[in-house]
Amino acid sequence: MKNLFIILMFLGLWQMQAQDRNESHREKIKELKTAFFTQELNLDKKKAQQFWPIYNDYESSLHDLRKREHRDLPNLECISEEDAKDMLEEYVAIEKQDYLLKQKLFDDLKEIMTAQEIIKLHKLEDEFHKKLIKEYRARKNQ
Repeated sequence: MKNLFIILMFLGLWQMQAQDRNESHREKIKELKTAFFTQELNLDKKKAQQFWPIYNDYESSLHDLRKREHRDLPNLECISEEDAKDMLEEYVAIEKQDYLLKQKLFDDLKEIMTAQEIIKLHKLEDEFHKKLIKEYRARKNQ
């Protein structure tokens, strides 16, 4: 989950730098992720048709949640204690929704996958994000 946070933060920074380029990169990343998961989970055509709508809804909701979490912060030294408390409550609400999203994903996937396959998906998400960060760092160093 921490890796997903890092990737989403990374994608947010990328978006600020170049919106058009980022959209192209985001699509490329999505294509790579789709191919990676399909291969590693051995998704046949029928299972893939069931899996991808569920997973894409989850990712879309998660992306919206991360946008809420990473909205522009005001100058922290200029906000009131009350505003800071409101921000903390918002962060807690976001974390609760994050948990509920993951729980819904797992519940929905239980209809089409075994528990072992769902655990493998969770592991593959981490692996994909690590590979993505590694690739980004390699390109940055070139």
